[in-house]
Amino acid sequence: MNTDTHAAGAHDHHHDDGHAHSTFSGYMLGFVLSVVLTAIPFWLVMSGALPSKQITALVIMAFAVVQIVVHMIYFLHMSPKSENGWTMMALIFTIVMVVIALSGSLWVMNHLNSNMMPMHEMTGMK
Repeated sequence: MNTDTHAAGAHDHHHDDGHAHSTFSGYMLGFVLSVVLTAIPFWLVMSGALPSKQITALVIMAFAVVQIVVHMIYFLHMSPKSENGWTMMALIFTIVMVVIALSGSLWVMNHLNSNMMPMHEMTGMK
């Protein structure tokens, strides 16, 4: 093997295998976005900045959808470039996961509120 062949082969490490790859900066951007997308809803609930609980819940659900998309892009490496674009199965999986995550979270929170804080115990009945 001569030096020209070896030098040409040494720089051929970057190949396109159809999968998305990430860098340290990509992971850090995803991490920072996920922290911000967690901190803002936490602040909204703790400060009571929005006028009603329904508006707060809708805003938190919107942040949850954005957070799911951020995780899919930065940590699961789903992008239009990988695997010849998003396949139909990946799209169906995403929709199912978002519906399960959001509806399950609302269902659990509703039942926790009604089962853990019954109104007859809070009104002072003896």
